[in-house]
Amino acid sequence: MADGAGRMIFLGFGKYARADKIYAVEPITGQDRGGGQRTRVWIEGVPDPIIASRTERTILSDMGQEAAIGAPLLDEALALAERIVHDTDKGRVDLNDLGRRARRLLEKTSRPAEGEKLF
Repeated sequence: MADGAGRMIFLGFGKYARADKIYAVEPITGQDRGGGQRTRVWIEGVPDPIIASRTERTILSDMGQEAAIGAPLLDEALALAERIVHDTDKGRVDLNDLGRRARRLLEKTSRPAEGEKLF
């Protein structure tokens, strides 16, 4: 297991799973989310998903799947571009709305300045 595939990933609530046995993660949304419930994790050999208190992004990062984490950000950027094209074609562009959306998207890509501490 020198490649790290068999390493244990912390799911929260005192639960761990082997990284190479996790085959799907799904964020919990809406009223089902709460009380520390953040993500459903499907594990090979376990019939029902495990409820994790960690986000899908954190779990994927721990698994070494950083490329998968960037995909939602790319999806949001493409959706914003599609909206701009659609609104422009209709002749009604709401610059305030587009500015807010673009700002949120850019905030997700920014990192704290080096030396800046969170706590």
